[in-house]
Amino acid sequence: MSKHRIACIGDLLVEIMRPEVGDRLDEPGVFLGPFPSGASGIFIDTIARLGLGALFIGAVGNDDFGSLITKRLHDDGVDISHIKIMDNYATGVAFVTYFNDGSRKFIFHLANAATGQIFTEDIDAGYLTDLSYLHVIGSTLSTNENCAAACFKAMDYTLENGGKISFDPNFRPELISEKEVKELFEPVIRKSHIIFPTEGEISVLTGEKDLDEACKKLFEMGPEIVAMKQDKLGSTVFTKDEKHYVPAFDVEEVDPTGAGDCYCAGFLTGFLRKLSLQETVKFANAVGALAVTKKGPMEGAPKFEEVTELLTRSVIS
Repeated sequence: MSKHRIACIGDLLVEIMRPEVGDRLDEPGVFLGPFPSGASGIFIDTIARLGLGALFIGAVGNDDFGSLITKRLHDDGVDISHIKIMDNYATGVAFVTYFNDGSRKFIFHLANAATGQIFTEDIDAGYLTDLSYLHVIGSTLSTNENCAAACFKAMDYTLENGGKISFDPNFRPELISEKEVKELFEPVIRKSHIIFPTEGEISVLTGEKDLDEACKKLFEMGPEIVAMKQDKLGSTVFTKDEKHYVPAFDVEEVDPTGAGDCYCAGFLTGFLRKLSLQETVKFANAVGALAVTKKGPMEGAPKFEEVTELLTRSVIS
Protein backbone atom coordinates (compact mmCIF):
# COMPACT_ATOMS: atom_id res chain seq x y z
CA MET A 1 0.00 0.00 0.00
CA SER A 2 1.23 3.50 -0.85
CA LYS A 3 2.39 5.77 1.98
CA HIS A 4 0.03 8.39 0.59
CA ARG A 5 -3.44 8.52 2.14
CA ILE A 6 -6.35 10.17 0.36
CA ALA A 7 -9.64 10.83 2.12
CA CYS A 8 -12.97 11.81 0.65
CA ILE A 9 -16.25 12.81 2.24
CA GLY A 10 -19.49 12.67 0.36
CA ASP A 11 -22.15 11.02 -1.67
CA LEU A 12 -22.74 7.30 -1.95
CA LEU A 13 -25.66 6.17 -4.05
CA VAL A 14 -26.79 3.68 -6.63
CA GLU A 15 -27.35 4.67 -10.22
CA ILE A 16 -30.21 3.28 -12.26
CA MET A 17 -30.00 4.14 -15.94
CA ARG A 18 -31.92 3.99 -19.17
CA PRO A 19 -30.27 1.38 -21.43
CA GLU A 20 -30.51 3.32 -24.69
CA VAL A 21 -29.44 6.82 -25.67
CA GLY A 22 -32.46 9.10 -25.99
CA ASP A 23 -34.72 7.12 -23.64
CA ARG A 24 -36.56 9.79 -21.64
CA LEU A 25 -37.16 9.75 -17.90
CA ASP A 26 -40.72 11.05 -18.23
CA GLU A 27 -41.92 7.98 -20.10
CA PRO A 28 -42.42 4.36 -18.95
CA GLY A 29 -39.58 2.06 -19.86
CA VAL A 30 -36.79 -0.27 -18.80
CA PHE A 31 -33.85 0.59 -16.53
CA LEU A 32 -30.45 -1.02 -15.89
CA GLY A 33 -28.86 -1.26 -12.47
CA PRO A 34 -28.41 -0.74 -9.64
CA PHE A 35 -24.75 0.25 -10.04
CA PRO A 36 -22.66 1.57 -7.12
CA SER A 37 -22.12 5.27 -7.73
CA GLY A 38 -21.83 8.78 -6.33
CA ALA A 39 -19.08 11.14 -7.48
CA SER A 40 -17.25 10.78 -4.16
CA GLY A 41 -17.64 7.01 -4.15
CA ILE A 42 -16.36 6.66 -7.72
CA PHE A 43 -13.36 8.85 -6.89
CA ILE A 44 -12.32 7.00 -3.74
CA ASP A 45 -12.85 3.58 -5.33
CA THR A 46 -10.51 4.60 -8.16
CA ILE A 47 -7.93 5.89 -5.68
CA ALA A 48 -7.90 2.47 -4.01
CA ARG A 49 -7.74 0.60 -7.31
CA LEU A 50 -4.75 2.74 -8.34
CA GLY A 51 -2.91 1.68 -5.20
CA LEU A 52 -3.15 4.68 -2.86
CA GLY A 53 -4.46 4.59 0.69
CA ALA A 54 -8.18 5.38 0.46
CA LEU A 55 -10.42 6.53 3.34
CA PHE A 56 -14.07 7.51 3.16
CA ILE A 57 -16.61 9.35 5.30
CA GLY A 58 -20.25 8.93 4.30
CA ALA A 59 -23.53 7.14 4.88
CA VAL A 60 -25.73 4.48 3.30
CA GLY A 61 -29.00 2.91 4.29
CA ASN A 62 -29.25 -0.45 6.00
CA ASP A 63 -30.55 -1.98 2.78
CA ASP A 64 -29.41 -3.99 -0.22
CA PHE A 65 -28.30 -0.87 -2.12
CA GLY A 66 -26.11 0.14 0.80
CA SER A 67 -24.60 -3.34 0.98
CA LEU A 68 -23.87 -3.24 -2.74
CA ILE A 69 -21.87 -0.01 -2.34
CA THR A 70 -19.95 -0.85 0.83
CA LYS A 71 -19.01 -4.30 -0.44
CA ARG A 72 -17.60 -2.82 -3.64
CA LEU A 73 -15.55 -0.21 -1.78
CA HIS A 74 -14.28 -2.69 0.80
CA ASP A 75 -13.35 -5.28 -1.82
CA ASP A 76 -11.37 -2.66 -3.73
CA GLY A 77 -9.42 -1.64 -0.63
CA VAL A 78 -11.21 1.45 0.69
CA ASP A 79 -11.26 1.99 4.47
CA ILE A 80 -15.03 2.06 5.08
CA SER A 81 -14.89 2.23 8.88
CA HIS A 82 -16.39 5.75 8.82
CA ILE A 83 -19.33 4.94 6.55
CA LYS A 84 -22.50 4.98 8.65
CA ILE A 85 -25.10 2.26 8.09
CA MET A 86 -28.43 3.92 8.81
CA ASP A 87 -31.65 2.12 9.77
CA ASN A 88 -34.03 5.03 9.26
CA TYR A 89 -32.83 6.28 5.87
CA ALA A 90 -32.68 4.60 2.48
CA THR A 91 -29.55 4.61 0.35
CA GLY A 92 -29.39 7.46 -2.15
CA VAL A 93 -30.51 6.86 -5.74
CA ALA A 94 -29.89 8.63 -9.04
CA PHE A 95 -31.87 7.92 -12.19
CA VAL A 96 -30.06 8.96 -15.36
CA THR A 97 -30.53 8.98 -19.11
CA TYR A 98 -28.26 10.02 -21.98
CA PHE A 99 -28.96 12.01 -25.14
CA ASN A 100 -27.42 12.02 -28.61
CA ASP A 101 -25.64 15.33 -28.02
CA GLY A 102 -23.69 13.77 -25.14
CA SER A 103 -25.73 15.45 -22.40
CA ARG A 104 -27.27 13.65 -19.43
CA LYS A 105 -30.32 14.18 -17.27
CA PHE A 106 -30.52 13.10 -13.64
CA ILE A 107 -33.25 12.67 -11.06
CA PHE A 108 -31.61 12.57 -7.63
CA HIS A 109 -32.85 11.23 -4.31
CA LEU A 110 -30.06 12.50 -2.03
CA ALA A 111 -30.83 15.23 0.50
CA ASN A 112 -33.39 13.13 2.39
CA ALA A 113 -31.60 9.83 1.83
CA ALA A 114 -28.79 8.37 3.94
CA THR A 115 -26.13 10.07 1.82
CA GLY A 116 -27.47 13.44 2.97
CA GLN A 117 -27.09 12.53 6.65
CA ILE A 118 -23.46 13.56 7.11
CA PHE A 119 -22.92 16.00 9.98
CA THR A 120 -20.04 17.81 11.63
CA GLU A 121 -20.08 15.30 14.49
CA ASP A 122 -19.21 12.58 11.95
CA ILE A 123 -15.86 14.25 11.28
CA ASP A 124 -13.11 12.59 13.32
CA ALA A 125 -9.89 14.62 13.52
CA GLY A 126 -7.89 11.48 14.23
CA TYR A 127 -9.14 9.87 11.03
CA LEU A 128 -7.89 12.85 9.01
CA THR A 129 -4.28 12.89 10.20
CA ASP A 130 -1.36 12.03 7.92
CA LEU A 131 -3.35 12.76 4.78
CA SER A 132 -1.75 13.75 1.51
CA TYR A 133 -5.09 15.14 0.28
CA LEU A 134 -8.70 15.47 1.28
CA HIS A 135 -10.78 15.48 -1.89
CA VAL A 136 -13.95 17.58 -1.76
CA ILE A 137 -16.66 17.43 -4.41
CA GLY A 138 -19.22 20.09 -5.23
CA SER A 139 -22.13 17.67 -5.43
CA THR A 140 -21.59 16.84 -1.74
CA LEU A 141 -21.42 20.51 -0.79
CA SER A 142 -24.64 21.05 -2.74
CA THR A 143 -26.61 18.22 -1.11
CA ASN A 144 -27.69 20.17 1.97
CA GLU A 145 -26.35 22.48 4.69
CA ASN A 146 -25.21 19.77 7.08
CA CYS A 147 -23.16 18.01 4.39
CA ALA A 148 -21.51 21.30 3.47
CA ALA A 149 -20.71 22.03 7.13
CA ALA A 150 -19.16 18.58 7.52
CA CYS A 151 -16.97 19.18 4.46
CA PHE A 152 -15.71 22.49 5.84
CA LYS A 153 -14.90 20.92 9.19
CA ALA A 154 -13.01 18.11 7.46
CA MET A 155 -11.07 20.65 5.39
CA ASP A 156 -10.05 22.59 8.49
CA TYR A 157 -8.84 19.43 10.26
CA THR A 158 -6.90 18.34 7.18
CA LEU A 159 -5.15 21.68 6.79
CA GLU A 160 -4.37 21.87 10.51
CA ASN A 161 -2.68 18.47 10.25
CA GLY A 162 -0.55 19.40 7.24
CA GLY A 163 -2.65 17.84 4.49
CA LYS A 164 -3.86 19.55 1.33
CA ILE A 165 -7.25 19.99 -0.32
CA SER A 166 -8.23 19.04 -3.85
CA PHE A 167 -11.58 20.21 -5.15
CA ASP A 168 -13.81 19.05 -7.99
CA PRO A 169 -16.62 21.61 -8.44
CA ASN A 170 -18.87 18.99 -10.09
CA PHE A 171 -21.62 21.56 -10.54
CA ARG A 172 -25.05 19.93 -10.72
CA PRO A 173 -27.84 22.35 -11.74
CA GLU A 174 -30.31 19.77 -10.43
CA LEU A 175 -28.94 20.48 -6.94
CA ILE A 176 -27.86 24.14 -6.89
CA SER A 177 -28.15 27.34 -8.93
CA GLU A 178 -25.26 29.22 -10.54
CA LYS A 179 -25.80 32.10 -8.11
CA GLU A 180 -25.53 29.78 -5.11
CA VAL A 181 -22.46 28.05 -6.56
CA LYS A 182 -20.17 31.08 -6.27
CA GLU A 183 -21.09 31.74 -2.65
CA LEU A 184 -20.73 28.10 -1.59
CA PHE A 185 -17.69 27.09 -3.65
CA GLU A 186 -15.43 30.14 -3.33
CA PRO A 187 -14.39 29.39 0.29
CA VAL A 188 -13.46 25.87 -0.80
CA ILE A 189 -11.40 27.17 -3.72
CA ARG A 190 -9.52 29.44 -1.32
CA LYS A 191 -8.54 26.41 0.80
CA SER A 192 -7.61 24.21 -2.17
CA HIS A 193 -4.22 23.32 -3.61
CA ILE A 194 -5.62 21.68 -6.77
CA ILE A 195 -8.98 22.21 -8.44
CA PHE A 196 -10.53 20.13 -11.23
CA PRO A 197 -13.11 22.23 -13.11
CA THR A 198 -14.60 21.82 -16.55
CA GLU A 199 -14.48 24.73 -19.00
CA GLY A 200 -18.11 25.54 -18.19
CA GLU A 201 -17.47 25.47 -14.44
CA ILE A 202 -14.48 27.83 -14.76
CA SER A 203 -16.76 30.33 -16.48
CA VAL A 204 -19.44 30.00 -13.79
CA LEU A 205 -16.93 30.34 -10.96
CA THR A 206 -15.03 33.34 -12.34
CA GLY A 207 -17.40 35.07 -14.76
CA GLU A 208 -14.64 34.87 -17.41
CA LYS A 209 -15.03 33.10 -20.75
CA ASP A 210 -11.33 33.40 -21.64
CA LEU A 211 -9.64 30.42 -19.99
CA ASP A 212 -6.32 32.09 -19.29
CA GLU A 213 -8.03 35.05 -17.63
CA ALA A 214 -10.32 32.71 -15.73
CA CYS A 215 -7.35 30.74 -14.40
CA LYS A 216 -5.66 33.97 -13.29
CA LYS A 217 -8.73 34.73 -11.20
CA LEU A 218 -8.68 31.24 -9.72
CA PHE A 219 -4.99 31.54 -8.83
CA GLU A 220 -5.73 34.82 -7.07
CA MET A 221 -8.04 32.86 -4.78
CA GLY A 222 -5.26 30.51 -3.69
CA PRO A 223 -5.00 27.26 -5.72
CA GLU A 224 -1.63 26.40 -7.24
CA ILE A 225 -2.85 23.95 -9.91
CA VAL A 226 -5.93 24.02 -12.14
CA ALA A 227 -6.48 20.74 -13.99
CA MET A 228 -9.25 21.42 -16.49
CA LYS A 229 -11.33 18.50 -17.74
CA GLN A 230 -12.27 18.83 -21.42
CA ASP A 231 -14.22 15.60 -22.01
CA LYS A 232 -13.36 14.02 -25.37
CA LEU A 233 -10.75 16.69 -26.12
CA GLY A 234 -8.55 15.65 -23.20
CA SER A 235 -7.44 18.06 -20.50
CA THR A 236 -5.21 21.04 -19.78
CA VAL A 237 -3.28 21.76 -16.60
CA PHE A 238 -2.42 25.31 -15.58
CA THR A 239 -0.04 26.69 -12.97
CA LYS A 240 1.04 30.31 -12.65
CA ASP A 241 4.08 29.45 -14.78
CA GLU A 242 3.07 26.43 -16.90
CA LYS A 243 0.33 25.25 -19.22
CA HIS A 244 0.14 21.74 -20.67
CA TYR A 245 -2.56 20.37 -22.95
CA VAL A 246 -2.78 16.60 -23.46
CA PRO A 247 -5.30 15.10 -25.93
CA ALA A 248 -7.67 12.33 -24.94
CA PHE A 249 -7.06 8.66 -25.66
CA ASP A 250 -9.11 7.10 -28.44
CA VAL A 251 -11.36 4.51 -26.80
CA GLU A 252 -14.85 3.20 -27.43
CA GLU A 253 -17.20 5.03 -25.07
CA VAL A 254 -19.83 2.85 -23.40
CA ASP A 255 -20.79 4.97 -20.38
CA PRO A 256 -19.30 8.43 -19.66
CA THR A 257 -20.55 8.74 -16.08
CA GLY A 258 -17.68 8.77 -13.60
CA ALA A 259 -14.95 9.65 -16.09
CA GLY A 260 -14.29 13.00 -14.43
CA ASP A 261 -14.12 11.45 -10.96
CA CYS A 262 -11.69 8.83 -12.22
CA TYR A 263 -9.65 11.57 -13.91
CA CYS A 264 -9.27 13.38 -10.58
CA ALA A 265 -8.09 10.16 -8.91
CA GLY A 266 -5.65 9.58 -11.76
CA PHE A 267 -4.25 13.09 -11.53
CA LEU A 268 -3.61 12.84 -7.78
CA THR A 269 -2.02 9.42 -8.28
CA GLY A 270 0.35 10.67 -10.98
CA PHE A 271 1.14 13.85 -9.07
CA LEU A 272 1.93 11.98 -5.85
CA ARG A 273 4.11 9.56 -7.80
CA LYS A 274 6.08 12.66 -8.79
CA LEU A 275 5.42 12.48 -12.50
CA SER A 276 5.93 15.72 -14.42
CA LEU A 277 2.81 17.82 -14.83
CA GLN A 278 2.47 16.79 -18.47
CA GLU A 279 2.91 13.11 -17.62
CA THR A 280 0.48 13.49 -14.73
CA VAL A 281 -2.16 14.84 -17.12
CA LYS A 282 -1.49 11.99 -19.53
CA PHE A 283 -1.86 9.45 -16.73
CA ALA A 284 -5.12 11.11 -15.61
CA ASN A 285 -6.44 11.09 -19.19
CA ALA A 286 -5.70 7.37 -19.41
CA VAL A 287 -7.61 6.69 -16.20
CA GLY A 288 -10.57 8.74 -17.44
CA ALA A 289 -10.50 7.00 -20.82
CA LEU A 290 -10.61 3.52 -19.33
CA ALA A 291 -13.47 4.59 -17.07
CA VAL A 292 -15.86 5.07 -20.01
CA THR A 293 -15.30 1.64 -21.54
CA LYS A 294 -17.76 -0.25 -19.31
CA LYS A 295 -21.43 0.20 -18.44
CA GLY A 296 -21.85 1.54 -14.92
CA PRO A 297 -20.13 4.52 -13.28
CA MET A 298 -17.63 2.53 -11.19
CA GLU A 299 -17.26 -0.50 -13.42
CA GLY A 300 -14.58 1.00 -15.66
CA ALA A 301 -12.44 2.39 -12.82
CA PRO A 302 -9.04 0.90 -13.75
CA LYS A 303 -6.27 -0.63 -11.71
CA PHE A 304 -2.78 0.83 -11.97
CA GLU A 305 -1.57 -2.00 -14.22
CA GLU A 306 -4.39 -1.35 -16.71
CA VAL A 307 -3.43 2.31 -16.93
CA THR A 308 0.20 1.41 -17.47
CA GLU A 309 -0.80 -0.98 -20.26
CA LEU A 310 -2.81 1.72 -22.05
CA LEU A 311 0.05 4.19 -21.74
CA THR A 312 2.50 1.61 -23.10
CA ARG A 313 0.23 0.80 -26.04
CA SER A 314 -0.10 4.48 -26.88
CA VAL A 315 3.69 4.89 -26.95
CA ILE A 316 4.11 1.85 -29.20
CA SER A 317 1.37 2.95 -31.59
